[in-house]
Amino acid sequence: MTKRERILRAAYYAVFSLPIAFASTGVRARVTRRVFREPFELRAPSPWRTAAHTVLAAAIGLLAWFAVFLAAVALVRGACYPLIAGDDLENSWGGPTLAGAWAVHAALGVGLFPLWLLPLAAFGIVQRRLSQRILSRTGPWWAIPVSLFLFAGGIAFFIAWLHQA
Repeated sequence: MTKRERILRAAYYAVFSLPIAFASTGVRARVTRRVFREPFELRAPSPWRTAAHTVLAAAIGLLAWFAVFLAAVALVRGACYPLIAGDDLENSWGGPTLAGAWAVHAALGVGLFPLWLLPLAAFGIVQRRLSQRILSRTGPWWAIPVSLFLFAGGIAFFIAWLHQA
């Protein structure tokens, strides 16, 4: 499997992990196996382990969906800059002309869109390691604290994003 394919699979897994977090453990294991094309064996997770995985996987899944939302906003605002936010061309990037401002915003919005796959892939890798650690008891120990840290940071970022001027 190429590096690009691994990144795309991890990003795919991150985006679709939110609904999968509420499925049965058998479905979670099967999806993990199929997406990453690696063996994944359940080791009879207790109800507590299943609940912990549901909460943490849903938290990271929400964070992945927020990243998808931010990527879509950046793409649309960049491509449609004069229609959405083009009220102050004199002080905007690429200004003072409309063509320059639109060109810069479109280049950033559209050009940086593929880079949004990298945080999504990172969330997918954390999701996979979290599933391995909690459901099959074979994954690395760092998956649980990293999941908690990412979710807390995501909440702080979301609150800051809501209150931006």
